[in-house]
Amino acid sequence: MERQNRNIILETKQLAIGYKARTGATSIASGISIKLEKGQLIGLVGANGIGKSTLLRTLIKVQPPLEGEILLNGHSLSDLSAAALAQQLSIVLTEQLISKNLSVYDLVALGRYPYTDWIGTLQPNDRAIIDNAIEMVRISDLRHRKCYELSDGQLQKVMIARALAQDTDIIILDEPTTHLDMYHKAYILKLLQRLTKETNKTILFSSHEIDLAIQLCDEMVVMRKTDVVQDQPCNLISKQIFDSLFPPDLISFDSRTGSFKVSK
Repeated sequence: MERQNRNIILETKQLAIGYKARTGATSIASGISIKLEKGQLIGLVGANGIGKSTLLRTLIKVQPPLEGEILLNGHSLSDLSAAALAQQLSIVLTEQLISKNLSVYDLVALGRYPYTDWIGTLQPNDRAIIDNAIEMVRISDLRHRKCYELSDGQLQKVMIARALAQDTDIIILDEPTTHLDMYHKAYILKLLQRLTKETNKTILFSSHEIDLAIQLCDEMVVMRKTDVVQDQPCNLISKQIFDSLFPPDLISFDSRTGSFKVSK
């Protein structure tokens, strides 16, 4: 069935990403045409250094595209002001917080900045949205704690709650499971899966946890040296897309189990 345009939150058309310098442009990937639908969990995967973070930085308007177009809710990203963008797209990056002296509640409350006045006055509606985000991520027991007191896993949940409080159509996360053990990697990705179903928001995340993404995502965007492919995990497996991600002499993909194994 063809996708309805009203369900497409973010779309790229023949996008080329990379870096511009005085001597010219360095392209990392080109011909990227993807469509992210409302209410879906989408994993962005690929080998280390393939350009996942560059693609995300381009999608959030931190880095300009070399070619092509990015549409957010049908409008060109280049035409959106910072204020308009912040009301439609929220981000969770891997960079450390500037100040961990904030309380959990105060950090989540920062998600309301696109909607408050210049001194950040919170209205009753803002506080209700903050409380709901804290409840949805199930961190009510942490709301009065200082962020420096939190584990990496707890802090990641707080950052996700902040993005929820921003109340945007799409949330983009760069490596949300970095520095986490296997249990917390699975926990965070299961949390993202639950949030897409409960909020009907679009969530795009980059990850090296390809096995987990295959199990949990509605769709995946796979970056390879030759192209960028988007599809449902089962279709990607049947098309043998994962077979060429890594050198086969070291790592192979088992299509029966949907997982990677070290070659013997």
